[in-house]
Amino acid sequence: MALQIRPATAEDAHVLADLATQLGYPSQPAQIARRLALLPSLGSHVFVAEAEGRVVGFVQVSVYFPFLMDDAAEIAALVVDERWRGQGIGHALLQAAEAWAVEHGCTVMHVRTNIIRERAHAFYRREGYAEVKTALTLAKALR
Repeated sequence: MALQIRPATAEDAHVLADLATQLGYPSQPAQIARRLALLPSLGSHVFVAEAEGRVVGFVQVSVYFPFLMDDAAEIAALVVDERWRGQGIGHALLQAAEAWAVEHGCTVMHVRTNIIRERAHAFYRREGYAEVKTALTLAKALR
C-alpha cells in the first residue's frame, strides 16, 4: 500500500467530518472547513493520510501552552478509518505530527485518550508513550 501524508486542505472537509464522526465527534463539512482555516493562527496543524487515492485518516497536532510547561506539543485528534486500521497508518500520522512538533521547537508530545479507548492506549504505548497522569475532564456549557 502506497501511503502519502500531507497537510489537510478545505477540500478534505467532507471526509474529515466523516472520520471525526467515526471517532465519536459528529461533525459537518462546513464546521471542519471553518476549523481548518483557524488552526494555523492557533499554532495547530492537521495532516491527512491518503491511500489508494482517498483520505483514510488524520491527526491534529498543536503547540501546547500550559502556563506550567515549556516546549510541549499535543495530539488533539488522531483517527484512522475503521476499515484501514492495523496497517501502519496511525504510526505514519503520529510520526508526521512528532516531526512537526520538533520543527516547532517542542521537546515533548502529550496525548489524551478516553479511558474506554483501550486499543488507542495500546497503540500509544507501542509508539513509546507512557502514562504520566490520570485526570477527570469536566465541562460547562457557556451558552
